[in-house]
Amino acid sequence: MPSPGIGALAALVLFIAASVWLGTIAQRVVGQASRFVRELVDGIKRCKRRHHHKAVERQRKYLESMVPRVQQVIRQTRERIDEGNTHAPGKIVSLFEPQTEVIRKGKAGKPTEFGKMIKLQEAERQVVTHYEVYDKRPSDSELLIPSLEVHEQQFGHVPRLVTADAGFFSARNEVSAYARGVKRVAIPNLATKSAERKALQKKPWFRTAMKWRTGCEGRISLLKRRHGLNRCRYKGTAGMRRWVGLGVIADNLINIANAMPIPAQGRQTLADFCAGK
Repeated sequence: MPSPGIGALAALVLFIAASVWLGTIAQRVVGQASRFVRELVDGIKRCKRRHHHKAVERQRKYLESMVPRVQQVIRQTRERIDEGNTHAPGKIVSLFEPQTEVIRKGKAGKPTEFGKMIKLQEAERQVVTHYEVYDKRPSDSELLIPSLEVHEQQFGHVPRLVTADAGFFSARNEVSAYARGVKRVAIPNLATKSAERKALQKKPWFRTAMKWRTGCEGRISLLKRRHGLNRCRYKGTAGMRRWVGLGVIADNLINIANAMPIPAQGRQTLADFCAGK
């Protein structure tokens, strides 16, 4: 009976052989697709029926977009197998949504996620005042000051209190926020060794702000569950922005309606509402 080491080595050899074989097949398919596109462009391939021309043109454009993506996947696969490089430049993790990024935020249950980074700004009554879908994932610490600028543009003044998770902290951000007129900044500095900073982060107003920020995490979870932000059904970055925007609008309508005072004489039961009474 072969030892476990020999068995593992045999499995590795089979894996490499299969990968080379699949890569060869993929390369041949890419070559056939490229040749077919060239023949369409040069007029060698033509539609027999004129009304099929638009459909063939759509497929030609689709092939033109897919060929470089498949070539990139072949390159990065070879680099991973031959050189052990998992950070190939221009890495693609989805052929059909090439703008998808690998997102690692240190979550125990989900160490690696795929998609786009979204920033939400929330005010009182659980109302989202601004959202943004980023083409390339920025550092969290780069987002605080632009968020304050957006808030000031929308409401004509900076917020009285700003809170965010630890990733948004930097001494420069904190100084800049106070200079802009923010009264209190509750962003924890987890790396601090200063006794003064630790005392600040234990003050009642700071703890209250952090509890409110923790509640904002529930807003993200709710948007995923109730409004489908866990998976975008539209294509492309523009489609993702539209999908997120629709989810935010739907959630805001619910929260604004819940926050509005309703006179007793104006109350309706669900049955009356559905009956048009």
